[in-house]
Amino acid sequence: MDTTKTERFNKGWDKLKEIDGQAGVNVIESLKDVSPDLAKYTIEYPFGDVYSRDILDNRTKEIAVVAALAAMGNVEPQLKVHINAALNVGVTSEEISEIMILMSVYAGFPSALNGTLALKDVLKERASQD
Repeated sequence: MDTTKTERFNKGWDKLKEIDGQAGVNVIESLKDVSPDLAKYTIEYPFGDVYSRDILDNRTKEIAVVAALAAMGNVEPQLKVHINAALNVGVTSEEISEIMILMSVYAGFPSALNGTLALKDVLKERASQD
């Protein structure tokens, strides 16, 4: 067994749980029966390599990711996971709403509206879990 991959995987798994919490675990679980390799790569590269870097803090990383996904406009499931992650690492719902307003300038109103509705769904879901 390659210990580098094991360490990379473990580092990524810890970071995924730290940032994404249960939403991230759910994504990985949903991939295991159809593409376990994609689940592994998702843990190792984005979380083991990129998210584990120390130049930006987790809060800043999630602000950037939420903005990028909102701008794409067609990735609602991933956007919801990262809105949850942003809330988990201290970004407020008001700040996420402001990100969506900013996206109206750079990605257009449809993307901003879709992102805002994704935020609304996430907040509703989180409120029902309290």
